[in-house]
Amino acid sequence: MPSANGHPDADLHPLATGPAHKIVEAHKGPAPHILYSGWFCPFVQRSWITLEEKQIDYQYIEINPYHKDPEFLKLNPRGLVPTLACPVPGGTKGEDGVERKPIIESNIVSEYLDALPSDQPSLFSDDLYTRARQKIWIDFVGTRIISAFHRLLQHTSDKPYSMDDAKFELRGHLKSWISEASNEGDFWSGQEFSMTDVSLAPWAVRLWVYEHFKGVKDLIPAEGDGGEDEKIWSRWRRWIHAIQARDSVKNTLSDQEHYLPIYQR
Repeated sequence: MPSANGHPDADLHPLATGPAHKIVEAHKGPAPHILYSGWFCPFVQRSWITLEEKQIDYQYIEINPYHKDPEFLKLNPRGLVPTLACPVPGGTKGEDGVERKPIIESNIVSEYLDALPSDQPSLFSDDLYTRARQKIWIDFVGTRIISAFHRLLQHTSDKPYSMDDAKFELRGHLKSWISEASNEGDFWSGQEFSMTDVSLAPWAVRLWVYEHFKGVKDLIPAEGDGGEDEKIWSRWRRWIHAIQARDSVKNTLSDQEHYLPIYQR
């Protein structure tokens, strides 16, 4: 994303800060799985949340978008994050002598991690129908919500759509998503935090950028201002409060000030 000097992400802070810095420091040492990461990236945060939820041993390696480590590029020539390097025979041999193969795409990385042996419960329901619904609404995040998120963020006066159009599109998708959530608990599937929560959490905790950069203060109606949809927005508020309080979410976030250059227009 363009910075003041015109170079994308040129003002990017090089390392995680705040709560995320502590997590990074705790995962500097060698481990079977390696997360090649960008602290600022919401797609990375999906996979990072999953690692923390499942309590899987991993090494965190920060990737500078302009000076990518040659070992990383040997593993994944596309240079995309998140990349999860998995211990698989026949893969690229790392400096530690372990052969690894890459997995990319944040939802796929998260599904892989969820299927690994772990003392923690699966982030998908054991009930096949509920699991299918979770995946439907995970897909909805990717195909509807994220594109609308960026459509609003990237609005300028020369766009062929208005700010209000973009705002109502994103709001409508968020409303559709939370309308399908269980009412039996705070999380999307009810009492238990699930992969459906993981899929949207990194963008939900970044909605503040609209007020900061676009002056959009009413994307989510304030309490009591939801009109005929107040019950739906009350459910959203309950969900976002639970998400913001979740250790795996808040501990994979950096200090807010360091996100600003990323979203600056």
